[in-house]
Amino acid sequence: MSSIKINNKGQAQLFGNPKIERLTKSHPVVILSLYIPVIIGFPVYAYNSLGIGWTHALSFFLSGLFFWTLVEYFIHRYIFHYKATSAFGMKISYLFHGNHHHYPRDKQRLFMPPIPSVIITTIFFLLFYGMMGNNAFFFFSGFLLGYLLYGSMHFAIHAYAPPFKWMKPLWRNHHLHHYKEEDKGFGVSTTLWDRIFGTMYDLKKEKEDLEKVKELMY
Repeated sequence: MSSIKINNKGQAQLFGNPKIERLTKSHPVVILSLYIPVIIGFPVYAYNSLGIGWTHALSFFLSGLFFWTLVEYFIHRYIFHYKATSAFGMKISYLFHGNHHHYPRDKQRLFMPPIPSVIITTIFFLLFYGMMGNNAFFFFSGFLLGYLLYGSMHFAIHAYAPPFKWMKPLWRNHHLHHYKEEDKGFGVSTTLWDRIFGTMYDLKKEKEDLEKVKELMY
């Protein structure tokens, strides 16, 4: 487990400048409002203007949605949990993700802030467009939907009990990632890649720690 102390109240201060500090925070409604029009608008535009069949469009949309789950896993495992050794690297790591493990109940930092989010998603779209042309309008929309589902699931895991019994492994996997060992349980929207790459907790052997679960919930 990381040496970072877990605080169940408050939030990290990332910058001394209050204006810049505000830019590090977000709210789910802001991000959803930002991207839902894109998720709907891109496929509608491409379907009506480019003459692409709906079965072809749907296959690319679903492929993008599935591809997000893999990207989510690798970003969380290898970028967010990169083992920095230099002082600068540690600061960057804390800025990206360490602050979330330090203050897991900080509701304002469960979604990436709008400005870096738009920059990163724009880069992804340009990459997809360069590789697959007009099909990127559908692939990227599915990919973006995957991101929103991930962000919404992440918020829900920290805020609420699982609404359905079959979703409980997702909740427990992430709780254990925060409160037991952060080198496992990297999947948030799905445990598929944790199971494939051997980073899934053996939930049958992990004891239910209701107090730890309560600590993570709002």
